Amino acid sequence: MNYLEKFIGYLKYEKRYSSNTVISYENDLRQYVAFCQNQLPPAEAVTAGHRLIRSWVVHLMDEGLAARSVNRKLSTLKTFYRYLLHMGVISQNPVDRVQSPKQGKKLPRFVEEKQINELLDKFEFGEDFAGIRNRMVIETFYLTGMRLSELIHLQDTDIDKARAIVKVLGKRNKERLIPLTAGFVKNISDYLNARNQAFPGYEGKWLFVTGRGVQMYPKMVYRIVKKYLRLVTTVEKKSPHILRHSFATHLLNRGADLNSIKELLGHANLSATQVYTHNTFEKLKKVYRQAHPRA
Repeated sequence: MNYLEKFIGYLKYEKRYSSNTVISYENDLRQYVAFCQNQLPPAEAVTAGHRLIRSWVVHLMDEGLAARSVNRKLSTLKTFYRYLLHMGVISQNPVDRVQSPKQGKKLPRFVEEKQINELLDKFEFGEDFAGIRNRMVIETFYLTGMRLSELIHLQDTDIDKARAIVKVLGKRNKERLIPLTAGFVKNISDYLNARNQAFPGYEGKWLFVTGRGVQMYPKMVYRIVKKYLRLVTTVEKKSPHILRHSFATHLLNRGADLNSIKELLGHANLSATQVYTHNTFEKLKKVYRQAHPRA
């Protein structure tokens, strides 16, 4: 589809979406186009009406796809048709007439404060470069709440030790500043010293590097986080995002306001941050059931 290729180019060069986001959009749309072309009579995705889109939704649900994933694909399709509407190819967005599948709210999992403190304060990561780096990776996720992609793209110049802040390039190339603790600044200095000793004359720009002195990659970071979280928690999914959830939940539990957490996380809308209030409320309900004489 010529329009699909133009749309992908629009996302890349005008909207400046990340490569992972563009790939996700493209995969969703090609899956939709393939479904359209298998219909009898064949239907082009551009001229397909809301009934065909509903059929696609039913097909996806029948295939066992979760409602959350289906809604993401619908969002992709809606954005595509909005682009075609803007280009004058169609006169109305057919996705507007398609109801999204209902999805149950899934509370974000997190690691307890006590467990995080035990890992960072009591566990020996090792005095070699790998040990110092691995601890720094865990601490950076937990003390800043940044995403995996944001961490691996951090550069030395993003750390301002004098002002105790880190500059993070988030989704849609939106920059935000995150404050750092004095202890974190000292630890990052120790890490940089260890890296420079391990790789004399290092001329790269990436803050976190592998044992070969090149930029870290997602699978490596996943392995590091999983390796150490399994020592202190039984939470099912031991991923970098769990540390991001822990960052937000612990701030909220200690009285931080929701708007401040939103800014720290780099959320575009407050609704994305409000999910953490459910964790706090669940904790309150637990305390209430345990403490109230009539509970």
